[in-house]
Amino acid sequence: MMACMSRVWQQSSRFAARLRKRDWVCKSASLSVRYYSTKTAPQIPGMEYQDAVCTLNTLQTNASSLEQVRRERSHPQLQLQAMRGFLERAGLTVEELDHLNIIHVTGTKGKGSTCAFTEQILRSYGFRTGFYSSPHLVQVRERIRINGQPIGKELFTKYFWQVYGHLDETKDAHGGTMPAYFRFLTILAFHVFLQEKVDLAVIEVGIGGAYDCTNIIRRPWVCGISSLGIDHTQILGDTIEKIAWQKGGIFKPGVPAFTVRQPEDALATLRGRAKEIKCPLQVCPELDDYQTDCGPLRLGLAGQHQHSNASLALQLSHTWLQKRCLPDKSFPSTSVENFALLKAASFKPSPIMVKGLADTEWPGRNQTLKHGAVTYFLDGAHTMRSMQACVQWFRETAAQHERNASGPVARVLLFNATGERDSAAMLKALVPCHFDFAVFCPNITEAIASCNADQQNFNVSVENMLTRCLDNERSWRLHNSLGDDKGTQLFIKGSLPLVPEKRPDTLVFPCILSALQWITQGRDSVLADPTKRVFPVKPSVMAKAAPLCEVAEIHVLVTGSLHLVGGVLKHLDPATSK
Repeated sequence: MMACMSRVWQQSSRFAARLRKRDWVCKSASLSVRYYSTKTAPQIPGMEYQDAVCTLNTLQTNASSLEQVRRERSHPQLQLQAMRGFLERAGLTVEELDHLNIIHVTGTKGKGSTCAFTEQILRSYGFRTGFYSSPHLVQVRERIRINGQPIGKELFTKYFWQVYGHLDETKDAHGGTMPAYFRFLTILAFHVFLQEKVDLAVIEVGIGGAYDCTNIIRRPWVCGISSLGIDHTQILGDTIEKIAWQKGGIFKPGVPAFTVRQPEDALATLRGRAKEIKCPLQVCPELDDYQTDCGPLRLGLAGQHQHSNASLALQLSHTWLQKRCLPDKSFPSTSVENFALLKAASFKPSPIMVKGLADTEWPGRNQTLKHGAVTYFLDGAHTMRSMQACVQWFRETAAQHERNASGPVARVLLFNATGERDSAAMLKALVPCHFDFAVFCPNITEAIASCNADQQNFNVSVENMLTRCLDNERSWRLHNSLGDDKGTQLFIKGSLPLVPEKRPDTLVFPCILSALQWITQGRDSVLADPTKRVFPVKPSVMAKAAPLCEVAEIHVLVTGSLHLVGGVLKHLDPATSK
């Protein structure tokens, strides 16, 4: 991490020097040139992808960025005002965003999956798609996709320095301010989509809706709201009504909007917001209500909860296609003037829509990976409702795998949770899965120093991360009537030691790689790579893994945090880091 920071300060100094030199050349030639048009901004030569990511990471800790967050939390309306200012400093206007033909989606659970379904459907029609989502799993460029694929490192680097250059050279005139991490990436995504001339952009809200920085969008083509629940309460409020009010903030006058079925109080709030904004809001039908010639619609994403996301995606893509005026007779007309209409009509999805739903992929959500004797079940569930859905999916899917196993199977939970989330409640929901071991680790990919800038978080200390892991381990023991071992201690001296518990069913490790290597016991060849170095494990800790060596298969559920899932995928699928 320190190597990365050292590198970025060197690169930033070189970058600033180049900007000064460029300004001097312009002035000496008596040219009144200001690089405010993103269409003419040059790429700074010599700047590599890792330099861009390390520089981006400084926006996590930039003092002025943190001050923005503190100031605007009590005055949320300032957030959109500030975002417009940063957008203009980057050489863009809100009017330009109108040309992106945007589909804007929010929700507590399922908004990313809904976006993935929607993007895949419209890409299947031959449209050039842009897709902005968060968070990323392995590399930050996953957040900005063209035609379903993360933009390449070269493209990310080029566009990053164009946008960063505009903001950096104008900061002195604006009190030294730079946009915070997510704001910058949102501006970058808009810039990329405009430069790459996409036919449409699917934009996933970050947090909430009303004051989220994506909500500078003025004229989306259609809006969607996935399942609502309690999350981010410090920002959005602590009741479903308050959260629904925030989510309904993405509604725009006259722009059709769709929601999945919601709790009654949430739906009443959304209906009120829609009436206030003069937005035609409709509730999606059940997935089974759509007429097909081939039986039930098949989804590329596993889990019963994906059915509502798929229905929402069908309504969003259907409405977008209508506005695009495709000559497809299977699309009935939908009035956007009747604000009292609440139930969206089902229709017969076209063969392209059916294929799009079946072809959708969204890594880290209800994902299964089999590596020999070890099967990984990956789901980034991090709210109570999403965890309940995860448990249902895991119990059904793992049971199917166990029926086909050649012998006994050990179940292992790998868990972490971050922020204000109620990890104790989520762990309680996991108890019925009957794990043989519960393993806890922070969202640190490796304890051995490396410059993996994409997955660095400077906002939480290592000590706090590990303390949270110990708290989670204690909650698990209490839920499983194992008692609370008051003797567990955490010592950090120079390096991160392993922190095993005395009980054989729970352990805490300092990083994801250490946890994975202990769980798999050399039975996953990808993790057995000698280049993957971790701290030595004590013999007493290794002895506890004897049952894992004796079973025919090991089933590992990784959940609680998308960042944890991303760190695991980095090790299980090295191609994601290239």
